[in-house]
Amino acid sequence: MEKTLWKHVGRVREASPLVHNITNFVVMNNTANAVLAVGASPVMSHAHSEVEAMVGICGAVVVNIGTLDEYWAETMLRAAREAVRLCKPWVFDPVGAGATPYRDEVSAALLALRPTVIRGNASEIMAVATATANLATQNMRGSTPVTKGVDSTAESTEAIEAARRLSREFGSVVCVSGETDIIVSGERTVLVHNGSTLMTRVTGLGCSASAVTGAFVAVGGDTLEVVAAATALFAICGEIAAEDAPGPGTLQVALLDKLHNITGGEFAARLNIES
Repeated sequence: MEKTLWKHVGRVREASPLVHNITNFVVMNNTANAVLAVGASPVMSHAHSEVEAMVGICGAVVVNIGTLDEYWAETMLRAAREAVRLCKPWVFDPVGAGATPYRDEVSAALLALRPTVIRGNASEIMAVATATANLATQNMRGSTPVTKGVDSTAESTEAIEAARRLSREFGSVVCVSGETDIIVSGERTVLVHNGSTLMTRVTGLGCSASAVTGAFVAVGGDTLEVVAAATALFAICGEIAAEDAPGPGTLQVALLDKLHNITGGEFAARLNIES
């Protein structure tokens, strides 16, 4: 797999797919810039009157529930339904899942539409797995793992079983972000050991990584491999950017630059994965 991941970076740059991001207010600008930096094109649209049409012209949809409300929840469901109808890939980022019953209810409704990719931190992945199980038994309150806002209170390795359960139930590739990023598809697992702890000091980098993942799944291929390529690219670029960054402000600018100009040689030299 190590020898094939870079080809997906080139395919995104060559195809420049349009990615429909229904994301949160906090990260819109950074998310759009990250998608542009990897060579794809972002669109941020949430109006009910155009959401299905927008899905129709895009290569993939990314749904992020960070700043959730009733209007946006309906937009997300409409977009996911249309993506499924048109057989287009879509990525679900359950930001803050487990924080409130409402987030769990919306997450469960979106999961029922079988995302191509589910990507979140360990707490979020465990929360949506638990919320889905609890909804099935009509016993939501009191047992869903609680997140610390949008931050994880668990290590990525703690969420492997929850990720496998979600993958089996919904047919999704599940990416658990953390110090080690873990990508699961059924019984297949890839571990990505790249990245920097400084990345956790910049809000919304996980959201940006989900949007970049949308660009990669838009060009097709083996989904586990494609998600691993997107994950590795983002982590490696963050790792390189952090080396000369005195703080998080510099890091986010350097990360965008490196997403844009990273070479195959840099990628190969840094890549640290297990599969």
